[in-house]
Amino acid sequence: MNRILRRANARLSVGWAAALLSALSFVAMFLSLFRERLLNTNFGVDSLELDAYRAAFTVPEFMFIILVSGALSVTFIPVLNERLSAGNKKSAWDMSSSLLNFMALLTAIAAVLIIIFAEPIVRYLIAPGMEADGQDLSITMMRIIAVNPILFAVSAVLTSIQQTYGRFFFFALTPAIYNIGIIAGIVFLSDEHGIIGAAYGVVIGAIIQLLVAMVGMFGIGFEYHKGINWKNHGFKKVLTLLPYRSVDQGIDYFNNLVEISLASRLRQGMINAWSVAFTLHWVPINLIGVAISTAAFPQMAERINQGRPDLFKKEFISLLRVIIWLALPATIIAYLGRGYLVRLLVAEGNFVISTLLGMLVVAIFFRAIFHLVSRSFYAQQDTRTPLLVSIAAIALNIVLATTFVMPWGLDMGVYGLALAQTIVATFEVLTLIFILNLRMKNMFDITFFVALVYMLASAVLTAAFTYFAIKLLPLRLSDVGFFSLTPKFALIVMLSLGFYIFVSRLFNLAEAKAVTDKISSIVFKPVKIQ
Repeated sequence: MNRILRRANARLSVGWAAALLSALSFVAMFLSLFRERLLNTNFGVDSLELDAYRAAFTVPEFMFIILVSGALSVTFIPVLNERLSAGNKKSAWDMSSSLLNFMALLTAIAAVLIIIFAEPIVRYLIAPGMEADGQDLSITMMRIIAVNPILFAVSAVLTSIQQTYGRFFFFALTPAIYNIGIIAGIVFLSDEHGIIGAAYGVVIGAIIQLLVAMVGMFGIGFEYHKGINWKNHGFKKVLTLLPYRSVDQGIDYFNNLVEISLASRLRQGMINAWSVAFTLHWVPINLIGVAISTAAFPQMAERINQGRPDLFKKEFISLLRVIIWLALPATIIAYLGRGYLVRLLVAEGNFVISTLLGMLVVAIFFRAIFHLVSRSFYAQQDTRTPLLVSIAAIALNIVLATTFVMPWGLDMGVYGLALAQTIVATFEVLTLIFILNLRMKNMFDITFFVALVYMLASAVLTAAFTYFAIKLLPLRLSDVGFFSLTPKFALIVMLSLGFYIFVSRLFNLAEAKAVTDKISSIVFKPVKIQ
């Protein structure tokens, strides 16, 4: 057992870490899609129960995101890296223990407040347009899920420590474990408890996720201390950086609360339709942008701590090119194959969800890039710049969404939410890149823009290929099963990606060359004959 844990906890390079995160993100994605399929099949895509379920998540998730989530990892990891690089483990563990205890206490207070004020929150803020029965369901589930921020907070501190050490396996495994818990709740508890069974599954998943994160601490030598040492300089530094990122995360999720509230004023089922489309659009973002930027972040912070901005810039551009190269075909497949993707979750398909996903494809591309660009600021321990850009972006999104959705505006219904998201995602990424380029001179050279042109040309040709591939393998009315649809769609994806790599290789793109060289080394590896 010790040997297995050592292998799982081995330190990884950025490339292998990104590959591991992508692979396990794919597993988590598959499970999340299967979870959504079960929810929509068991309760109905336009049901009041699912609208209530989606609304119940909003405030507990908001509390976790504003207090912990990405705020913790991007502020804690650089400071912990500093302490460990200096060989000061005593201070590092004291800081880590203080942060763990502080976060647990903070989220426990938040959980109690959610339980007490769940009713007015749901009735007057989150879902004022929902029917009373749905509001009652949502209140009950929100109180059940309220414990999750505490479990996630402790898990987040532990996995952040592991990431600092270049260990990503158990961190990458936790989302899959969480989804398994929810699936178990739907399958085994919904017959007796209805949609509330899924809420119980959410808590079960969070508990198991924490246990997995604890196993990932094996071999690190972490020394836990009780209490909170307010005098620890590292702990104070994290608390100084934390508010900027917390507010950044918080206003970003506040935008989601506004969208849910707007959707609740539309016809029944629109909260769920928007949530499903939004979940689907996050799949390629997680597989590409989140996986690569998460794997790269500790090394980005290390380059800044080493005083090597030259290496920081070089590696950033290299990673940006990889993300753009991968995001382009993902965007194409998401748009042209959206009928398949929606049918994977809703057996009979759904025009509203399919249209929403089609409108979100540009947001997919820019959000994949966003995670790397924002982390380039956090690696420099600058949480203020992304915050200010985020405030402007969220303010713009709320204005646009309200104008596009409401009857007194353009009256586009739920589609107005997708249009607003696309405009804002584009604005936020371009603004951050512009600021980064001003800060670090000569960030982008002619080689980068030539490569970008070749990538776009490859993407256009791949779009035509994918279109004809779907025509040859059309989506039929009889294609309803999750497991019958998956192989067919997977074939289209593999053919499209194969064609994209082939065309990119013809354009002599380094990203394609790295892939084909790796495949060649595996396929044509000499076999030793005894």
